[in-house]
Amino acid sequence: MSDVETIPVPHLGTSTIGYRFGRPYDASLPTLVLVNSFTTSAELYRPQFADERLTATANLLALEPYGHGRTRASYEQFTYWDSALADLQVLDALGIREAFVLGTSQGGWIAARMAVLAPQRITGIVLLGTSMDAESQRSRDLGCWDGVGFCTPAIHALAEPVGDDWVIPVELVDAVLAEGLGGDVSPEERAFWHRTHQENYTGDDGRKRLRISSVNLRDRDGLHGRLDGVRCPVLWMHGTADPVYSVANAQDEIGLFTSSAGAELRVVEGGRHFLSASHPDEVDRATVEFIERWR
Repeated sequence: MSDVETIPVPHLGTSTIGYRFGRPYDASLPTLVLVNSFTTSAELYRPQFADERLTATANLLALEPYGHGRTRASYEQFTYWDSALADLQVLDALGIREAFVLGTSQGGWIAARMAVLAPQRITGIVLLGTSMDAESQRSRDLGCWDGVGFCTPAIHALAEPVGDDWVIPVELVDAVLAEGLGGDVSPEERAFWHRTHQENYTGDDGRKRLRISSVNLRDRDGLHGRLDGVRCPVLWMHGTADPVYSVANAQDEIGLFTSSAGAELRVVEGGRHFLSASHPDEVDRATVEFIERWR
């Protein structure tokens, strides 16, 4: 976490948002905001920060949502709309007028919310392994997971206060890794995420942030009625080995971006739910092409 800094914004009674630049900011380049998936942090985008062509194409700016990484707020309650608005305020604070946004899983629906809230500022969005729906029966009928069943036991288990020595159970971390990256996570990668999660989610404050993050995932509002407010181009990439949200769901929902300058779905053979981590070469190459086309 040594490369992640914080920046204050006024939202939610004053917040500090965890952020990381890939390189020193270059005003001559477009900016690509990176929004991470459930319980992860800016560290999810290590492959992107290491990609020389991508970092030469755009300023990479990872922003950690509420409940994640080093982001904190004066208020204990938050939603994905709050994260979208705070991310726009970070752009204001950094003097960045407009940006592309790439989001993995929950980062995808934060990216879409940013585009709905500020269509004049979001140049394009890249959606990875995501859904634009609530955790609905419709999505389950299209082969998506049971997010209610996944989240509810953790929400109940995290309901009571804990002591300062509490850390997130590794069993929960392993459950997230199984959904995000499958069963073949290397021992080194697993140990990295065990350590990173247990740095991020400690004590009663960590328990509260983890619980509300889980509530948000389970109980979020869908975006189907708002997607005609997305005017920028959309690139949606989805893996065939994603056990959380299905290709069939992505094929259905890409058609809802009716006002977009151009909405495209690319299916990645063998791609996992955390597609930016499982298939970084495919994601990075497509993202460079997308930025170069629409900048």
